[in-house]
Amino acid sequence: MKKVVIASNNPGKLREIGRILEPLGIEAQPQGAFGVPECPEPHVTFIENCIAKARHAAAHTGLPALADDSGICVDALNGAPGVYSARYAGEPKSDERNNQKLIESLQGQANRKAHYYCVMVYVRYADDPQPIIAEGAWHGEIIDSPRGAGGFGYDPYFLVPELGKTGAELPADEKNAISHRGQALRALVARLKADVV
Repeated sequence: MKKVVIASNNPGKLREIGRILEPLGIEAQPQGAFGVPECPEPHVTFIENCIAKARHAAAHTGLPALADDSGICVDALNGAPGVYSARYAGEPKSDERNNQKLIESLQGQANRKAHYYCVMVYVRYADDPQPIIAEGAWHGEIIDSPRGAGGFGYDPYFLVPELGKTGAELPADEKNAISHRGQALRALVARLKADVV
């Protein structure tokens, strides 16, 4: 089985990525298993942060690395929280406080359209000059009251109108089939198969 280090310590992301990679014979190991410290994310775009995280994990482990940078972008907030989604309400990171700030920021706003966005980057080694890059977007809208016990992050407030369910109400397999991360990872795997599987 091919081993790849995942440049994340987020349990929700690790579960989703692992579920999609496992049937392909790819063993996804979190960077924490190798003692890799968190990578700084100083950039204002998802793609720049993602490339930095992939190179960082590969440099510390000597393994191929896969990084994900994702977040929720809300139309009425000019794309915020965007790259700051995980720490929208400041440190320490807290889904509960982030969601509370988001709902407060949208008070009085009629436009509740939002989308999750994900960039995935795979590097064969730290200074790989040709990182493989894929992306995905999942469109919905923000509701004021949480629904569902699954998912993570903003999922309880992210309604998928055509399904009438929030991200937190969807079974994991159904969410992975349509989510931003699922889209990006499948696109990445399709481009990588010859090298990785």
